[in-house]
Amino acid sequence: MSTVAILQSNYIPWKGYFDLIAAADIFVIYDEVQYTKNDWRNRNQIKTPNGPQWITIPVRQVNLDQRICDSRISDTSWARKHIGALQANYARAPFFEQYKKTVFDELSQPREFLSEVNVGLIRMICGLLGITTRIIDSRELALQGDRNARLLDACKKLGATAYLSGPAARSYLDTALFQHEGIDVHWMDYSGYTEYPQLFPPFVHGVSVLDLLFNVGTDAPAFMKFLRP
Repeated sequence: MSTVAILQSNYIPWKGYFDLIAAADIFVIYDEVQYTKNDWRNRNQIKTPNGPQWITIPVRQVNLDQRICDSRISDTSWARKHIGALQANYARAPFFEQYKKTVFDELSQPREFLSEVNVGLIRMICGLLGITTRIIDSRELALQGDRNARLLDACKKLGATAYLSGPAARSYLDTALFQHEGIDVHWMDYSGYTEYPQLFPPFVHGVSVLDLLFNVGTDAPAFMKFLRP
């Protein structure tokens, strides 16, 4: 049995993103698709005394067909601003001091492309959470065909017996194609998460996973689905 999950990179994603990675044997970062503005690709939310706040990487969008992997960062001061926002809002979190150097060092890496920033952070956070799933770039697979065919092509090239998809793909995924190739399709369920001690009530589930790490540290797996201690 081998389960493959395929998803675009997001900027410091929420805990559900990492649960999907943890539930798979191989996770394919699929950034050779269209970059979408005002999406999770270049921004996420953190908790503040005034409620959730967006932190956004400025991206230069040249045309509507621009791919995520080709999207360049337009202002190099973003990392300093994001580090300042994290310091200001999480300094009193119980495990902020434990993780801040690792997180800030990764944020400070000089990178030109959005995808490089996202992948670096995703790999770093997987390490902090103890996720050992193999992570690869879809461009290594030379995928062919339309949207459904490319996903199927990735699964076949990776020897998948199961494909784990996010629920948003229900609107377009042709599951019959996968079943014809002997690949079972499973849908990620993001419901039923347990609340954890969090700064600045009321509780919000959908903020960056850094919120979970800064607040509960190594107990983070206890509040996730596929990383139970």
